[in-house]
Amino acid sequence: MNDKAAPYHAHIYYTLAQRAVAEALHLRLGELKETAGVAPILFVGQLRDHSVGPHPIPQFEIHFMKEKLDVIVPVLESSGLTALVHPLTDDDVADHTSLAQWIGEPIELDLAPLDPPGMNKGVARFGKTDF
Repeated sequence: MNDKAAPYHAHIYYTLAQRAVAEALHLRLGELKETAGVAPILFVGQLRDHSVGPHPIPQFEIHFMKEKLDVIVPVLESSGLTALVHPLTDDDVADHTSLAQWIGEPIELDLAPLDPPGMNKGVARFGKTDF
């Protein structure tokens, strides 16, 4: 796989008080997914109003290719919400830490549920499903 075609995730975090902002962003990202031609976003996950996996507060995730970072990042930045943008490699911990980019104030993740190196199940579900 060439580097431009590398798979990426973004996790968009919100508090329950920010849920309306998250819903609006979710809708906007869903519209980008529906764009004719080569869509910038391949998958938009459900809003999760609770902790899930390593994410300690409500969040939803999107899936896209690295070549779309320049389209996705400004949309996330404009929302005012915190987001974690990361590649999908075979090292889930590195994906969520050393390889990740934060937009907004970083949130401390619970790294315990992440897959060990070489076993990243996020790769298998890329473009198909979230938690």
